[in-house]
Amino acid sequence: MVVNLCLGCLYAWSVWVKYLTDKNLMEAQGWIPLTAEQASNPASLCILIFALLMIPGGRIQDRYGPTIAASIGGLAIGLGLLVAGLMKSYTGILLGFGIGGGIGMGVGYAAPTPAALKWFGPHRRGLIAGLVVSGYGLAAFYVAPLANWLITSYSMSASFYVLGAAYLVIILIAAQFLAWPEPGCVPPQPSAAVVAAKASTQTRADWTAGEMLKTWQFYALVIMFCINTQAGLLLIGHVNKMIAGIMKAVYLLVSWGAIFNSVGRIGTGIISDKIGRTNGLIVNYIAAAVIMFLLPYLFGIKNIPLLFLACAVGFWCYGGGLSLFPSFTADFYGPKNLGFNYGLVFIGWGLGAFMPKLAGRIYDRYQSYDYAFYIAGVLLIAGIILALVTKRPRCAAE
Repeated sequence: MVVNLCLGCLYAWSVWVKYLTDKNLMEAQGWIPLTAEQASNPASLCILIFALLMIPGGRIQDRYGPTIAASIGGLAIGLGLLVAGLMKSYTGILLGFGIGGGIGMGVGYAAPTPAALKWFGPHRRGLIAGLVVSGYGLAAFYVAPLANWLITSYSMSASFYVLGAAYLVIILIAAQFLAWPEPGCVPPQPSAAVVAAKASTQTRADWTAGEMLKTWQFYALVIMFCINTQAGLLLIGHVNKMIAGIMKAVYLLVSWGAIFNSVGRIGTGIISDKIGRTNGLIVNYIAAAVIMFLLPYLFGIKNIPLLFLACAVGFWCYGGGLSLFPSFTADFYGPKNLGFNYGLVFIGWGLGAFMPKLAGRIYDRYQSYDYAFYIAGVLLIAGIILALVTKRPRCAAE
């Protein structure tokens, strides 16, 4: 959780978007102000690199252990943020946050969840995955006000310097405590009744990546992950700018969202252990779709309490996907090769990065995010249909 509390600074990016597009502040600090689309690009690049590096990151975790993977991640994101602050330019942020941060998140994030799931039986996958990744979702709770204070009190560069140095140290220390169970250790197993109930949804085999790629369900998981992600990243990437004309302390909404992003991972994980992954995902899809279609109206009437409530639901649903899809992957393809297999499924999360960029372009053209919300809502409805037809694959061993 500590590793993820550092890597999750991505979710506070809307704070940087607000100030990177502030012409007066950026020029006063020696930076060139960016357009909304430009300011979104470092986060979009980070998300893409993050998703792609989850694959080799998962392989490193599976082969060399979680300590090595997490340490590499800490070095990459820490040094990347320092580079972003030092270069004081659009290119510097793309290199430092987009590429360096993406490498750090991809390799570092691949370590904690697969390692943690090895310590627990299959009936606890949702809960454990939710607990581990809740740290990533909660990061914006402290990063948003801290970055806001550093930028306005000191400088844009200071926000990157402080976080970069802190993450470099904290992640390297926390990584030393990650470990697999001892050889021969058998985690607590569910009762016979639970095993029988979950037999149709959880495999008894361990699929290799090659075997997984031959099943259509893998591609369905990738698409469903993308659909879940795009709606959440729309809020994460732009919510600070969306509410800037309604309230002054805009970072409070980012911190508020972080709480529900985090709690949604644990809550959805627990719920999915009870009612099944597919049912848990469909419930989140429905709730998120309703919120996407409501948000243009709520921003229009400028009702702050309702906006906070709607964003809470949106962040919960997004965060829930980050506990559902590692659990889906283990249920469908087994825990042995989970690091690498989930790295491949995680491509779907990276593909969701198109939405923050699209939303930035829509805003630059129309000075409104309404069309982005409607597109996100329609995609969530499509996700419900896909989830209903996606069942776990069967192999010869079963």
